[in-house]
Amino acid sequence: FSELLTQRILFLKSPLFFLPDKFHYVLPVTMPCHFVGSEIKLFEGRSPRKPEKLKTLFCYFRRVTEKKPTGLVTFTRQCLQEFPDWERSQKKLSRLHVTYEGTIESNGQGMLQVDFANRFVGGGVTGAGLVQEEIRFLINPELIVSRLITEVLDHNECLIITGTEQYSEYTGYAETYRWARSHEDKTPRDEWQRRYTEIVAIDAFHFRRFLDQFGPEKIRRELNKAYCGFFRPNVPPQHLSAIATGNWGCGAFGGDSRLKALIQILAAAEAGRDVVYFTFGDVELMRDIYSMHAFLCEKGDIYRLLLRYYNEECRSCSTSGPDVKLYSFMYNTIESYADSTDDDDEEKGLCFED
Repeated sequence: FSELLTQRILFLKSPLFFLPDKFHYVLPVTMPCHFVGSEIKLFEGRSPRKPEKLKTLFCYFRRVTEKKPTGLVTFTRQCLQEFPDWERSQKKLSRLHVTYEGTIESNGQGMLQVDFANRFVGGGVTGAGLVQEEIRFLINPELIVSRLITEVLDHNECLIITGTEQYSEYTGYAETYRWARSHEDKTPRDEWQRRYTEIVAIDAFHFRRFLDQFGPEKIRRELNKAYCGFFRPNVPPQHLSAIATGNWGCGAFGGDSRLKALIQILAAAEAGRDVVYFTFGDVELMRDIYSMHAFLCEKGDIYRLLLRYYNEECRSCSTSGPDVKLYSFMYNTIESYADSTDDDDEEKGLCFED
């Protein structure tokens, strides 16, 4: 657990940007730093991404030099040793709101906001990267200091950052990203003078082959990682905020958005939290997730259905992807057994032994 005054964050960050060839002199050699050398890449090359990233960062430096920052930011590395028995879980699914409009940072105020993290927190924010995590670190630049104090995340760890301020607004994504304007963050502060902005960095597994993510070990890994990010020990569920999330681990990390939605919904139910899911403009995905959640609330055993899907559709698949899509399989499997009057066959059908 670490806490830093926003002024101290500015002190730590400034040499890294304005003296990139000398910043190793200001850091203790014992710091678990994966920052070294990455700043230089922001000033190299002709990528159109670089000027827009620098505009965003310079907006922060201009603001904090014009007016001294106040407040506190806390960094908490959470490590769990025990996880749910997913196959035997009896937790009911929590409430879900899914929308194709809005973003996590703009419409997730007061919620636990998910950073689709790299295991090296911050990813390519100081290099060429410019997707969800990097954009969040650019518009809330106080997040970047986490790279100085956070070693690579293990499979049972997450990083929780509370109190950062948003300094910029933007448009676009990746190649179309553009710095838009300065942002005045009006989020209220708690008694520690932290902004009521809680961000959790959870790193999804990077899948080289599409089919690999449906294997039992990989599904458990992603469930445990999401649960680690969502769970708060000794906090009653009624005091937990909803989770603002979206297509975690998809895109460059090769995740299937419909599988990842189910994984996060299941992990959130175990952690006692509701979910607000942003599909970032994908109307079809919004409808699919909403319909599947409503269907499973009444009839589904998500984890066992995922194992069965792997066993019947993915394990022996010789192509890049199965012929039957995940949601279609789940609908058909549940409906076929709902029509059966043999309870023993139904129970056997929904179970799968490794």
